[in-house]
Amino acid sequence: MTSIFGRPRIFLGLAALWFATGAFAAGLEGVWEVTITRFGEPSYRRATIKASGDKLSGQLDEMTLEGTAHGEAVAFTVREKDGKVIGDFKGTAIEGVLVGTAKVNDEAVSWTAQHLAERPVGGPQAHRFFPRTFHREFSSTIAPAMHVFPGDSVTTATVDAGGRDANGRQRSLGGNPLTGPFFVENAWPGDTLVVHFTRIRLNRDSAGSGDGIVGGAFDPYYFKDLKPVEKFDSEWRLDRERGVATLKNPSEKLKNFSVKLAPMLGCVGVAPPGRNAFRSGYLGSFGGNMDYNQIREGVTVYFPVYHPGALLFVGDGHAAEGDGELTGDALETSMDVEFTVDVVQGQSIDMPRAENSEYAMALGIGNSLTDALQVATTNMAQWLERDYKLNAAEVAMVLGTSMRYDIAEVVDPLVNVVAKVPKSVLSQLRQ
Repeated sequence: MTSIFGRPRIFLGLAALWFATGAFAAGLEGVWEVTITRFGEPSYRRATIKASGDKLSGQLDEMTLEGTAHGEAVAFTVREKDGKVIGDFKGTAIEGVLVGTAKVNDEAVSWTAQHLAERPVGGPQAHRFFPRTFHREFSSTIAPAMHVFPGDSVTTATVDAGGRDANGRQRSLGGNPLTGPFFVENAWPGDTLVVHFTRIRLNRDSAGSGDGIVGGAFDPYYFKDLKPVEKFDSEWRLDRERGVATLKNPSEKLKNFSVKLAPMLGCVGVAPPGRNAFRSGYLGSFGGNMDYNQIREGVTVYFPVYHPGALLFVGDGHAAEGDGELTGDALETSMDVEFTVDVVQGQSIDMPRAENSEYAMALGIGNSLTDALQVATTNMAQWLERDYKLNAAEVAMVLGTSMRYDIAEVVDPLVNVVAKVPKSVLSQLRQ
């Protein structure tokens, strides 16, 4: 059964029984996802409610909640820790969803709340998704391609940056077409989305790349004198059995040149904050076109959640890519992808993070190399402070002796620098 918000709710099927037996207040117990709308703009909270008779208590994020439930109506007051009243809420249950009005900081607002989605019987599910439509922007306005629960896995595929699939067929306009978005149930703004990539594999034997280094990576005086090479063929053959890539029509000096295959995804991200929509070549705190060559099979990536369901997109596969994606287009190709999702509730991060078997990696995305380095270093320091409970001096000892930096991306509108610390170092820290 589905509520007016399009999400399954066991609460809906029991509502009539609760009202008839006077057990409505008890039915309010649990975790609720709350949307507060002010001047047409939503903000998101999570409430935990307990009931004793018709009395309600609990928390709205870190604030205290106290109120009552009578019939189908609820009323509660939200206070700061010091007792200051933040808001008075009144609402009614409609098909299992609480709908009402409130006065928050002396302003009138509307609000809705719904229980966490109930996982279908049977535990985590393995889903297969065959994309028919691809998207060229990260946006919260795009309808979900699939709903999944934490713990579920998804097997799917991506097209290459030009929109061609595993058979070389044009499926989309170019510009890093994205597969998805995937709506992760119970991922709520203020949470962290966890994406573990269990499979990132080539699904064809060809790739294409740029044939010149982007100007932003060169000294301008050198760059202005560079002469383009006429009729250079930058198409690649991918030998998946041998694990190498070679130029399809190499020049004389590159006839023995080969590159080790290292499949990775350039684009992984969630819907950006607010009403923002960014083309799929862009990157930011939501992830996006990060072009970090360590987003490979076996990596786990963490994203801040800005919208209900997070809305996860994947795309822009590369057979191999050097640091920075200096040619603008790496070895662009289509990919088979499998991932598992999870959610860390009530904890958010400011910028994406990742980890593999060797490193913890904190991404920093900024307007310049300096900006990006500062963001990356801050991201890593905050990680150690929160998860390892280190003070400023302890953080300095760890990072000052063990920090490594990767320049992940220099060709797109923003720069991506990654700060990373070996897990062999972190294993020595007491959590």
